[in-house]
Amino acid sequence: MMAAKKPHILTWIGVMSGMIFATACLSSAQPAAGPMGGWEKGGTYDRFYNAQELDKFKGTVTKIQEVTPLKGMSPGVALMVKEKDGDNVLVHLGPRWFIDPQTMGIRVGDKVKVTGCWADINDQEVFIASKVKKGDHFEFKVRLTKDGTPFWTMSPEELAKKRAGD
Repeated sequence: MMAAKKPHILTWIGVMSGMIFATACLSSAQPAAGPMGGWEKGGTYDRFYNAQELDKFKGTVTKIQEVTPLKGMSPGVALMVKEKDGDNVLVHLGPRWFIDPQTMGIRVGDKVKVTGCWADINDQEVFIASKVKKGDHFEFKVRLTKDGTPFWTMSPEELAKKRAGD
């Protein structure tokens, strides 16, 4: 009788191990910060943007890089911009799932004017952009200037309207 119980126990152990493994895989596949990966309007990161404290600066793009502003957020896109006085400024643009560095129209070496606000995030001073202007005719907009609403939180219709006329 003992031999008959062994296969049953081994099957049970195998099934349980498989269920634990599947649960671990599924839970690690979910974004830790919700469906927008921590980039939602009104979320912890978004609250660092203060539209009442808008600022602007000019410089040259020296690097386009991936950033994770806060632990648990999905990756974002940032620019390193060197100001005329030699200071380097890390400029957060937005989530990588919304911004494609290859098609955003900004390249290393471009002279830009960045509008947004300053924030201290994880003991680092960064600039959260609302728009990046290059030359007289190109603007890459990522937030509404008036209230800081992120473009990636808008409906496709709202986004098309804002990009066309804001």
